[in-house]
Formats: sequence, C-alpha cells, structure tokens
Amino acid sequence: MTFGGDNVSPMSLVDEIAGNRQSVATREAPFATALTTTALPVELGPIADLAPIHAARGSAWLLLSASGALLRFDADTRAWSTVAECSVAVEPDHEPWNNRALRRRLHVSPCGRFAAVVNDYGRHGQVLDLGSGRVTMSLDGGDDDPETVPFSLAFFQARDRAVVVHRSAWNRLDLSDPATGELLSVRDTPDRRQGEAPPHYLDYFHGALIVDPTGTRVVDDGWIWHPVGVPTTFSLARWYGENVWESDDGPSRLELCARSYYWDHAIVWLDDHRVAVAGIGDDEDSISPGARIFDVTRRGAAAPGSTPCADEVLAFAGPSGLFFSEGGWLFSASDAGLSRWDPTTGEQNGHLAGFRPTHHHRGSRELVQLVDASLVRLAVIPDDNRA
Repeated sequence: MTFGGDNVSPMSLVDEIAGNRQSVATREAPFATALTTTALPVELGPIADLAPIHAARGSAWLLLSASGALLRFDADTRAWSTVAECSVAVEPDHEPWNNRALRRRLHVSPCGRFAAVVNDYGRHGQVLDLGSGRVTMSLDGGDDDPETVPFSLAFFQARDRAVVVHRSAWNRLDLSDPATGELLSVRDTPDRRQGEAPPHYLDYFHGALIVDPTGTRVVDDGWIWHPVGVPTTFSLARWYGENVWESDDGPSRLELCARSYYWDHAIVWLDDHRVAVAGIGDDEDSISPGARIFDVTRRGAAAPGSTPCADEVLAFAGPSGLFFSEGGWLFSASDAGLSRWDPTTGEQNGHLAGFRPTHHHRGSRELVQLVDASLVRLAVIPDDNRA
C-alpha cells in the first residue's frame, strides 16, 4: 500500500493504516540469511554494551565491559586490546520510570578516536579519547526527568573535526570538542520564570539523538508536557557553522509527529533526507506496529504559529521492535525475528526467525546481536542491496 503526494496530510496516512492494521503487503526477493557466530575471548568478561567503529576496516567494535574497561575487538580476527577505562557514576538514588531501568550505553565517534559512556535514563556520563585513554569530559544532563529518556548524546564530523552533541539540561543541548571539552555552543539559557517565554526558550525534554548517515542532520526523540512524544529534526551543519540557537528554534527545526505518552521507540535514517519512525497512531493506547516515513527536505501541513512539520510520504503496517537501514532496505528486529521491508512500497520481502540484532555496523554492512558472549552477525551482501 503506497501513499504520498503534496496534498495528502500526515493524519490521513495514519488514519488509513489504523483502519486496516492487519494489512501487511509482501513480495518475494533474494535475502541471504547466513549467520556468523564469533565468540568473544573469555578474558573480556561480561559485556555491558558494544558499538561499531565505522571508520575502521572490517568488523571492528568497541566493547564496554561490566568492569568499565573499553576494549577494541576485531570480529574477523578475534584480536583485542584494552584502550581506556571509564568511571561513570552509578547513580544509586535512581528510581526507574515506566520500567526504564538505568543502563550504561556506549557511543563511538565517526572517526573512531572518541567514545562516550553514558547512563541511559540517568544524568551522568563521560567522553574519552581512545588514543590516550584520557577522560576529556564529564557529562551531566541535569536532574529534571532524566529517567524518561536515554541520555541525549551523539557524535558527528564537522569540517574534519569531531564534535559531540550532548544534553546539559532538560531543554538544552550543547556542542563540545571531545578532544578538549571546549564548549562550542556558548549561549545564555533563557529563563521562563522571568515572565513570558523569552526568545529562544524551548519547552522540550530532549531524548535520544539519531544522526543521519552524512552527519548533517539529527533527530531528537524527545517529549513535551503534558506527555506527548514529538520527535524533531534540525540541521547540525547550521548549528555548528551558522546559528548557535539552531537546536532551540532555528529555521531548520521540524517536527515529525506527535503521540500522547509515546516516545523512546525505534527511529532510523533511511538516507540523508528520509526518516522511519515506528508506530502507527497518535496515542500510546492505540499504537499499532508499523512505520511512518518522513522527508525532512519537504514541509508538510502545520497549524498556524506551530513548529513546521516534515512531510510524511508513506505509512505502512508491520514493522516493530528496533529499526535499521542498510542497502536501501528498512530492517525491523523484534521477538519474531528480523524482517526486511521496502521503504518505498511498504512491502515485506524477507524474514529471518530467531535473530534479533541490536547493532548495525555501516562499515562492514552487518547487523549484530550479542548472544551468550558471542557476536552473531548477518552480512547484508550486495545481492541483497537496492543500491
């Protein structure tokens, strides 16, 4: 089922899918499903998280051990080395919200030189230089409802320079130099308590940050009060190079959709202009499995005076769980296994039961799951690719 066109409103797409929730289109297509299992060396101990090193050749990974060690691991050769140690606060007073337990999360910069370890659903983290092993930044996302969102952090490259985006308050993001900790987005934080909302004031709880493959835009999966999930997107290039207020109210800032009590679910960039967002519907109690596709280069209908919206070009039933994109396909990973979808038609054209990847390595074009101290890897081979 295909939707689109300049005269189709975003809600018409959602309403039509919601009325036919069980309709999943399928089409046969080649799908290589051979899995490779790579055992981790027993010396590494339990692994808390892992992240791909996209800049390296082959299947290179950074692993975070339960003890706080950062380990570089080559899944092709099984060679490994310790590159740093982190000491992120454990936040003993943390109280989980809506079953979101505090967990450590690992991020790696596109150049492979820097890493961050943060507490998702908490307020603390660290940035480390993997070359020297030195902690370059201590992070604090603030004490206002951090338990509702993963820690807002992402790396991107700007003019051959690594930059880290991070939450420094519930409604403020900042840019910093991960090598030195230098703040690159110096600005005053507007204070609403002085009366009417001042210029640049942002009434928004920042959430998970997802950077596009080119490093030019980001999706912020945050929410507004009274709890409504409103993923937004804006230009990192404009923020870094032109307008220090771009993340707050810049002209590139667009909303994708709004769902009552619903955020912190799958979002993935399909390319540098299309975003896939999980869930059909506009309220937590009525969301059904599916994907909504937004084109951030086109503006859709928006109420007068509200934040402009990206154009919703397609919505289709079926995908659930985590989302990935490789070779022009949308992949969804749930308890049912891994499914492959054509994001231009909404058709399911492949399925692999029993495999639920949690990470995507763009360099080696692999989807990977950590199972019993082993990496289970699926290579998306050229025969599977749309591009």
